[in-house]
Amino acid sequence: MQTGFATRPDLVVGATDPDDVVAAVSYAAGAGLPIGVQATGHGLPGAFEGGVLINTRRMDTVRVDPDARTVTVGAGARWGQVVEAAAPHGLAPLNGTAPGVGVVGYTLGGGLGILGREFGYAADHVRSVDVVTADGARRHVTADDDPELFWGLLGGGPHLGVVTGLETGLVPVARLYGGALTFDGTAVDPAAVLRGYEEWTRTLPDELTSSLAALVYPDLPHLPPHLKGRYLLLIRVAFTGSAAEGERLVAPLRELGPTVSDTLHEMPYTESPAIHGDPDFPHAFYGDNAILGHLDTAAAAEILALAGPRAASMHILQFNHLGGALAGPARNAVPYREAGWLVRLLSPLVDGVDVADLRAVHAAAFGHVAPQTLGRSLNFVFGGADRPEGLYDPETRKRLAALKATYDPANLFRRNYSLG
Repeated sequence: MQTGFATRPDLVVGATDPDDVVAAVSYAAGAGLPIGVQATGHGLPGAFEGGVLINTRRMDTVRVDPDARTVTVGAGARWGQVVEAAAPHGLAPLNGTAPGVGVVGYTLGGGLGILGREFGYAADHVRSVDVVTADGARRHVTADDDPELFWGLLGGGPHLGVVTGLETGLVPVARLYGGALTFDGTAVDPAAVLRGYEEWTRTLPDELTSSLAALVYPDLPHLPPHLKGRYLLLIRVAFTGSAAEGERLVAPLRELGPTVSDTLHEMPYTESPAIHGDPDFPHAFYGDNAILGHLDTAAAAEILALAGPRAASMHILQFNHLGGALAGPARNAVPYREAGWLVRLLSPLVDGVDVADLRAVHAAAFGHVAPQTLGRSLNFVFGGADRPEGLYDPETRKRLAALKATYDPANLFRRNYSLG
């Protein structure tokens, strides 16, 4: 949960069912008040005052249909709930790295998951969406009954209404080979590890999804000794093939240098959150990203240096390898599918750190990869609601604007991210 930005709405509605959402939207429309939507709070767009905030976290039903390989969820359901419900049937959702993230918000932004290169975005697997639009109407939307609204809801974020639930497909994955190789950034050349990783990704099958992260861990009591105060580079791997084939594929990574830890092993899918080890407690952070056509490793090395041990504050830098099924066509508004890489920079907001200073660091960092940048991913913009540029390509933005004019002409849903 994001705690870095204060929100002070005039009214908070703790919805328990779609009728509560209808009542909240109708009230806001009648009073001319802007509407924000929140389930888990991970994707908080930034600080705001006034308006109506609809909190959907109580609407957390999860229902798996193992024969159809689908799951139907309420707006407040979290991915950890879905993983646990699907596992007894040998199925898995296309969740992200953190089990506490909400299913609906993640999916409306596209949903880049740990198996993305094999199965695509979470939005690609949605069967139907239940939404309350600005006129207070409840709509059940499918690709066949209302293809344009269906297209815009998936990838377009919370601009067109309050999604109260959705049905999405599950994939037949019960186990995987995964984990992380962790390198000491002071014992290896970080730029060389990055170059080696990028070269390695050129040889991979679509069944392997990976990322490289770099950060200086704070010297905190709750951290294990091998992490405290150290500059580390982590290559995370998720592979649905056999463990033997996984070992063969990752062998070149082990030659990049000595490791601090090596957690690569076969695991049940329910243990997959351990691959990234995202924090499970509320914290404050500012974050942004760049979607790249390709990765210029020399430019990326400049970002490594900028966000590394010499930085004035802590930064978490991550390079996600895209491609595979993520590049395939789909009936949704997820943009930049031709991209090869995603670069993310997440900066904790702690005492003495100013957002303006972090923005300057981020501007310098993403400036290094500007020539390769296609745009930005909505899912990984934290605290940047005032900068919508690049979230969509011009054609996608035009289509979304037309839907906005049809379904929300008064722009009630403006407390999350705007279309720009």
